[in-house]
Amino acid sequence: MKQSASDSDWIIDALALRMHQHATRSLSQRLYHPLKEWVRQGKLTAGQRLPSSRHMSDALGVSRNTVLAATDRLLAEGLLVARQGAGLYVAQLPRVLDTETAPPPKAVHYSSRGRTLLALSKTLSNGYRAFSPGVPALDLFPEAQWQRLVRQHQRNADVAWMDYQTGGGLAALKVAISDYLRLSRAVRCQPEQVIITQGAQQAFELITQLLTDPDDAVWMEEPGYGGAKACFLAAGLDVTPVPVDADGLDPALGEKSAPAPRLIYTTPSHQYPTGVTMPVTRRLALLDVAERCGGWIIEDDYDSEFRYDTPPLPSLQGLTEQAPVIYVGTFSKVLYPGLRLGYLVAPPELAPDVCRAQARLHREGHYPLQSALTAFMASGHFTRHITRMRTAYRHRQRCLRAALAPAVAAGLRLSEGHAGMHLLAELSSIEEETALVSHAAQAGITLSPLSHYYLSANKRFGLVLGYASANEQTLAWAGEWLSNAYLAHQTRTPDTPLSRDGHKTNVFQGGTLVVV
Repeated sequence: MKQSASDSDWIIDALALRMHQHATRSLSQRLYHPLKEWVRQGKLTAGQRLPSSRHMSDALGVSRNTVLAATDRLLAEGLLVARQGAGLYVAQLPRVLDTETAPPPKAVHYSSRGRTLLALSKTLSNGYRAFSPGVPALDLFPEAQWQRLVRQHQRNADVAWMDYQTGGGLAALKVAISDYLRLSRAVRCQPEQVIITQGAQQAFELITQLLTDPDDAVWMEEPGYGGAKACFLAAGLDVTPVPVDADGLDPALGEKSAPAPRLIYTTPSHQYPTGVTMPVTRRLALLDVAERCGGWIIEDDYDSEFRYDTPPLPSLQGLTEQAPVIYVGTFSKVLYPGLRLGYLVAPPELAPDVCRAQARLHREGHYPLQSALTAFMASGHFTRHITRMRTAYRHRQRCLRAALAPAVAAGLRLSEGHAGMHLLAELSSIEEETALVSHAAQAGITLSPLSHYYLSANKRFGLVLGYASANEQTLAWAGEWLSNAYLAHQTRTPDTPLSRDGHKTNVFQGGTLVVV
């Protein structure tokens, strides 16, 4: 029986207008979301009857099943109630204060650690591809092979994986990682020393929770990785910056100016963000400091897979027997960041307790995903992907260097780029750094200023330029833009034309970037 026109028919008209919005949503979602919104806003009042599913189906030109999918969801959420033989009605909900009568939001009191953490979080990238440091080439990832493995291992997942796990990760993956690290990085490890984590960041947090007390000293590379810095500061540690020179973190300077460390954080293979490599003599000196202080070294080997014209040095962890080193690696740089899988290699005497702490603090999971990754490594996909990425990143770095060549000729200093996924462009002043970052933001480009990687006031200035995540066309455009921006800033020329898409041109006028 066809429903007669009523006061509720405005719902049909309003839904018809909303159906053309949010085209990426399914038809049922395009019905569900506005109805939910109107109920919560009070536009649909308690006890009001909705048009029948048949009436909405006919009036909106959608199937009745589409309408029922939306209304069934609202019924399940308690926003609608069904009356036998009478249809659907808006439920009686607790009164929600509107914005005019609601009290103002209370001020939130954050801890000093919380305020520090939030301040550091302001530097997170907004995802612009051309210069995002540490983001791999997602466009070259073998997604089809990977998804096939994920589906297969999810389908064949062991029922025991549905329970809590306490083994520090899937045993087969720990074997695969230990084999890989022994061969590729000369890491001294057995599978039982490997603990799988949800990325390197969780590894830092686990180490910090287990091995430090508030106010313990940690030596932090200066400049250094913001994620590790945030972890240590949030844990209430006394983070002491130790300057980085051409050979990496200098332990001699640390001993002169810093308290004896409980932790020493370092990226010896490819220092982040300067890109320098720590020589063996400096590594041995660092090991000596840790031994004498009874401290632990965190070796963050975040992108050691990517070296282009020089052979890699063995890991710091593998230089001596019983080294006081916790080796941390991640699949975020090799595969993709959203995977959220990393690992640490703990010394034998520490590994069982790290495993127990991991099970207590973070629980374990994602075993089907870990199983898929194991197969990905065992089948050779992993090493082939790394080889392919080395070639791609070498080409992408060359492309960026070529685009920046005019700026380099005019004085811009670029790091050597023997390894890794980014270059460091050094600048002469904070004014120059600030101006370029600001102009880039106006053009929709995100630049990572080197000064943000420092804790102390004694800073160098520059830009950390990721090149792995963007294709060569994008890098050529972005590099040309940056080169022109740098030249314009040096000479203060009235305009620096650069076409982004053939229609818009970026120019400097009176020292300000505008789009015409």
